[in-house]
Amino acid sequence: MTEAREPARPHARRVPGTPCWVSLMAHGLAATEEFYGELFGWEFRPGPQQLGPYVRALLDGREVAGMGQLPPDRRLPIAWTPYFASDDVDRTADTVRLCGGTVAVGPLDAAEAGRMAIAADPSGAVFGIWQGSAHLGTALTGVPGTPAWNELVTYETESVAKFYATAFGYEEEPVVSADFDYVTLHLDGRPVAGLHGVGHGLPRDRGSHWRTYFEVADADLTLRQVAELGGRVVRPAQDSPHGRVATVADPEGAEFSLIQEPH
Repeated sequence: MTEAREPARPHARRVPGTPCWVSLMAHGLAATEEFYGELFGWEFRPGPQQLGPYVRALLDGREVAGMGQLPPDRRLPIAWTPYFASDDVDRTADTVRLCGGTVAVGPLDAAEAGRMAIAADPSGAVFGIWQGSAHLGTALTGVPGTPAWNELVTYETESVAKFYATAFGYEEEPVVSADFDYVTLHLDGRPVAGLHGVGHGLPRDRGSHWRTYFEVADADLTLRQVAELGGRVVRPAQDSPHGRVATVADPEGAEFSLIQEPH
């Protein structure tokens, strides 16, 4: 994790490889909207419907995240998925395949918004690729209720770091520690995402996966709200060098983390 974050510029095209959007696929879209609307103060408006019902979450009228509805027959994991910017989704998808990843959906056009693909790295962690057109991605960051960081939770970082560096051009900065396996991915000298190797601490039922951190004003208060709204606390709040951090799950089981900036 890192404190180096910048406000999103809504009309600026993202540098390829930059995390530019997060999206959640759920079974009960209306109930999911209600949960996150109460928790983060989001409002919703319809988005591209290529993959079924889809809405964009807005905070202060600016787009911060997306939510879609899974078909009833799809038993996919309910999870937040980060999307990485690309100038050419088709070329990036080809690179993903050449580097040992897989492309599950697309590339396909999402109406006039842009072009997308959904892929997985060699460890099985799912992510999206986004070539923005009318929609360039998250338009607001740095305030409560917005995505703050994306982190891959995986068995070990070395091999998967090579995949992301090759596919998206990241520079790697490993933590030099015998008992902490962590790599920060940089673009143009700026930290944009993290890889955390947890060894046998990796959940067997989930495997390698990306986790989104959302900024909150008060982590402990937000944990109470999560429980009141039907979610659950996965990891209670604790202080870290980057702020107060906790992990929770929404009513359908999608896990995400909360971070309260240090005062």
